[in-house]
Amino acid sequence: MWTASGERHETKLVEGTLNARFVKALPKKLIGDRAYDSDGLDAQLATRRIEMIAPHNPTRKTKTQDGRALRRYRRRWHVERLFAWMMRFRRVVTRYEHRAENFRGFVKLACIAILLRQPAFRGKSRLGDSYPFNGLSDAF
Repeated sequence: MWTASGERHETKLVEGTLNARFVKALPKKLIGDRAYDSDGLDAQLATRRIEMIAPHNPTRKTKTQDGRALRRYRRRWHVERLFAWMMRFRRVVTRYEHRAENFRGFVKLACIAILLRQPAFRGKSRLGDSYPFNGLSDAF
């Protein structure tokens, strides 16, 4: 896990994020917003055999994505929702901590608090689930 300054552009942090991953295998596809649609990042990810999925940036002259790959982009709202939930925690929104280890600790605490608020972790089923998370499905 690593932390970078907030002044840098997100596309400059992709390489460091991929190097600091906690899983062994590299992802086959990377989904980002319009800022990630750049030739430099595409070339950087192509050396690692990673496909970049991002909507077309209007400042570019040629279109780089078609509609098929962008269908995966629709599920990105789950990640954006997590960031919105994390903005409820003052120590995470404004980084008061000088040490990166302390800041990461508060981020982990915020994630734990978010998880504990979810009905699935409290033993209750969510609306639309087929079984009440008790280890048994409806078929048995």
